[in-house]
Amino acid sequence: MPPKERRPRLLLTSELAEELGVSARLIQQYRQDGILTPTMETPKGHARWDLEDVRTQLRALRKRTGD
Repeated sequence: MPPKERRPRLLLTSELAEELGVSARLIQQYRQDGILTPTMETPKGHARWDLEDVRTQLRALRKRTGD
């Protein structure tokens, strides 16, 4: 039997901000500006984030901006 695929734990915006060492407001602003896209949205519009997905998005952003 193959091993179970691990589902990523989805973080609240505040938890993501803590993991990245930035403010929750910065994450919210990046989302509003289209810089970051949440992994999912709740029916009420709250973002849920996968940490590795966000890190991938940030790496891609750095490559595009040449940093």
